[in-house]
Amino acid sequence: MRNRISNPVALTHRGAPHSPAPRYLDVEREDFDDGWGPEHEPPARVATTVSIETARTIISHNQSPDVPFAQSINPYRGCEHGCVYCYARPTHAYLDLSPGLDFETKLFAKTNAAALLRSELAAQHYQCSPIALGANTDPYQPIERKYRITREILEVLVETRHPVTIVTKGALVERDIDLLAQLAAVNAAQVFISITTLDVELARRLEPRATAPLRRVEIVRRLVDAGIPVGVLVAPTIPGLNDEEMEAILEAAATAGARTAGYIAVRLPREVNPLFQAWLAEHVPLRAGKIMSLIRDIRGGRDNDPNFDRRMTGQGMIAALLAQRFARATKRLGLNDRRAPLAVQNFVPPRASGAQLALF
Repeated sequence: MRNRISNPVALTHRGAPHSPAPRYLDVEREDFDDGWGPEHEPPARVATTVSIETARTIISHNQSPDVPFAQSINPYRGCEHGCVYCYARPTHAYLDLSPGLDFETKLFAKTNAAALLRSELAAQHYQCSPIALGANTDPYQPIERKYRITREILEVLVETRHPVTIVTKGALVERDIDLLAQLAAVNAAQVFISITTLDVELARRLEPRATAPLRRVEIVRRLVDAGIPVGVLVAPTIPGLNDEEMEAILEAAATAGARTAGYIAVRLPREVNPLFQAWLAEHVPLRAGKIMSLIRDIRGGRDNDPNFDRRMTGQGMIAALLAQRFARATKRLGLNDRRAPLAVQNFVPPRASGAQLALF
């Protein structure tokens, strides 16, 4: 099947510049010129729809050696934040939906997640290790305000004293400070705030429905003030676009109280590649070629390198320079000096009754 795209309609408040066809779909759609060009079309607003998904299992087990967790939970499929670079976009193709606009507008909520989690944690063979929230899509994207699935999951984890790590760009994480503080009190919680850029205008175009950059720095401060360990992720680092901000982002987060830090080089798997290149052509046309050249430099001459040993940081001189800059900045700022594993020994299986108790 071929994905053909021409004259995409201008969109407001969305990240993907167009909607490529799902690669597993058996039909093909082809645009044609009917004489009405994009200059005649008003900016389009695409509504967000949410479907209820009855999941069969909720804990996913990781087999990738370069990912620092063994299991994860994704409360939602798709993500309304609309980050154009998101490596999870291709997963929507398995639903016969587009990794483009569908990924950020056609969402799925796993409303039975907490009940499934309780059942899976109660299994006799269950081995406790930290559960990661936010590995694929943001657990605090806007629809969490209504569906509260992430909060229900945290309530189960509080009851069982189960360790959790969270990666988010969403200010809604502050709503759950009460639960996260209880887990942090027994060394069972750590939150990572992802900050891609401190440039408000770039963020508005690159990740249109995520929390504003300086507000994310304030999230770090508020979580730290509540006694919750916080880290910062400079992710993704895009050579020629936001890589020059690495030190500034790390310093802002460290000043706000972050203890740990990490970075990930931009990844362009499958449909993310043409979406990202279309975004570059639209938003930074004079730098698009240079940025892609730099990305290929850290990817061994390719647009994307899926190899586990280098997909997170890249290879070559530019990648080595990024690694050196990160190491020097974190050392200077005292980041990553106090990294301790989360406690697993306090875990207690959930009671069969399903009643929930706080830690204290």
